[in-house]
Amino acid sequence: MPMQATTTQPLFSARLTPHRSLSPRGVALVSGLCLVFALLPGLALASIGLWPIAALMLATVVAIGSALYLSLREGKKREQVTLWHDQLEWVGTDANGVRTLRRFNPRTARLVLERDADEKTVAIRIRSGKDELEVGVFLHSDDKSSFAKALGTALRKARSAG
Repeated sequence: MPMQATTTQPLFSARLTPHRSLSPRGVALVSGLCLVFALLPGLALASIGLWPIAALMLATVVAIGSALYLSLREGKKREQVTLWHDQLEWVGTDANGVRTLRRFNPRTARLVLERDADEKTVAIRIRSGKDELEVGVFLHSDDKSSFAKALGTALRKARSAG
């Protein structure tokens, strides 16, 4: 379904992104330091004939770099939630850059919160009939709670406006 251009001001708009504590530059720095710290003793071990140990040290550095790279890919996920008087739009972008668009009618859409034993928000779902979508899977519990409160208020406003 193609994206529609609109000139009206949305009632609510939020861009959700996962928390990333390490930037791509930080990954390069950590990988480089691991390489240096493994290469120096590895060269000493290789010079006295302990090639298997030096090879295992190099394999460890490659594994650390791969793990860091793969963890950064998950940080590329994004969700854009936009609410107008007549529609609720969710656009999700996965780690590969593939975008998914889902639309709901704000009059029939219900915000469903799942909570744990301590009353912390564990999941946020938008339900419209049999159609259901979990929003902000990657958010922390406090962020989910704050987002759900703001989205719930905006949904009530959209329902009362029409």
